[in-house]
Amino acid sequence: MKKALLLLWFVAATAAAQSFPSKPVRWIVPFPPGGATDIIARIVGAKMSEAWKAPVVVENRAGAAGAIGSEAVARAAPDGHTILMGTTSTHAVGPAINPKLPYNHLTDFAPVTLVATFPNVLVAHPATADSLQDLIGKLKANPGKYNFGSSGAGSSTHLAGELFKLMTQTDINHIPYKGTGPLLNDLMAGHVAFAFDQVTAVMSAVQAGKMKALGVASLERSSALPGVPAIAEVLPGFEATAWVGIFAPAKTPAEIISRIQAETARIVQQPDIAKRLSELGATAVANPPAQFGEFVKQDTDKWKNLVATAKIRVEQ
Repeated sequence: MKKALLLLWFVAATAAAQSFPSKPVRWIVPFPPGGATDIIARIVGAKMSEAWKAPVVVENRAGAAGAIGSEAVARAAPDGHTILMGTTSTHAVGPAINPKLPYNHLTDFAPVTLVATFPNVLVAHPATADSLQDLIGKLKANPGKYNFGSSGAGSSTHLAGELFKLMTQTDINHIPYKGTGPLLNDLMAGHVAFAFDQVTAVMSAVQAGKMKALGVASLERSSALPGVPAIAEVLPGFEATAWVGIFAPAKTPAEIISRIQAETARIVQQPDIAKRLSELGATAVANPPAQFGEFVKQDTDKWKNLVATAKIRVEQ
């Protein structure tokens, strides 16, 4: 009897995968339009639509640092027709700092694939410092004088700054903003000394000379800013890399997850898509689900350790 039931389940799961997608796919981006997460989802989603001959509709459901859109996917039917573009914030930093999230990022989702990674960049007002070493020297010589900004308390850019503070053993004040836009405007006006943000968000301002890129937060230099050193060149081991990846609701059939992952891998390897991602400062990955799941666990542990060591508290 058990064998018969297992056979029926296997046949049903295989049939579901073969017919997928049988209706439009909702790809929820839990942040406003225009950011790197949204842009990459739309680039890949358009190619999925072409391949599957079915609409892949990117839907922005912003709010609560990505928690609103993430919860919507966690509660959706596990049939592959509702997926999430999760990020460092929704599936590593957020869970590390906020135990009251309306979802469990490890058990309420099925990891599909890590789509791409891209480094955060330490950017400063041009008058703040000439180099990373210069900035660290000024911070050490003037404890409590300098402020760093972030896109929000508990965000990945906040924790990148806290990691920098811990590893440089400096006394710096954190100023949280309600989003990247207000933060970068105040940085360019000189109201905060420096900040971490995604390379895609700061590229144009850096190129225009309105802010200075002092270091990229990946272990190696970024092809998007080849002249900017990796912070790890000065602070060995420093890494605060942002990432975006696809998640489905838990219990989504493995065959469907595999199909979405394989299609994503095919798309990001196309020369025109690889070129576009590179222009955004992103490095395509598209790894298998099991590897992505392990990556999420390791990244969460990293930020949990920082939160505990630095005794970071964020009002919920």
